[in-house]
Amino acid sequence: MFSEKLMPRFSDTDALGHINNTLLPVWFEGARDPVFRFFMPALDTKNWQLILAKIDVEFHAQLYYGEEIEIRTYIGRIGGSSFTVYQEAWQKSTKCASGTAVMVHFCFENQSSLKIPEQIKIEMKAHLFTEE
Repeated sequence: MFSEKLMPRFSDTDALGHINNTLLPVWFEGARDPVFRFFMPALDTKNWQLILAKIDVEFHAQLYYGEEIEIRTYIGRIGGSSFTVYQEAWQKSTKCASGTAVMVHFCFENQSSLKIPEQIKIEMKAHLFTEE
């Protein structure tokens, strides 16, 4: 698991006083940097090897301004050329949101998927999600 903590900004709130639902996909993407590094250690955008195929977010409880949020990032599933990243947002010991992102190892030059190298699969397996 990878963990990243953030403090919501006042501008992250909506008219109801809680964190706007549009922020979760942004925060989840930002917390996927360690996963991107499996494929591109320097995060060199000229040598990018991943595309996003699908995202979803499920809301379990409200998130609030003024309280730290922890984003937990796991590997959910590893396939031949694609994998799933599973993420959770926690605040005050409560899981408030969860989501998945389906990523594809991809060659932009050929516009085709690539097999995930075995060494990367081994590294990813160390971060597999397991129900607690």
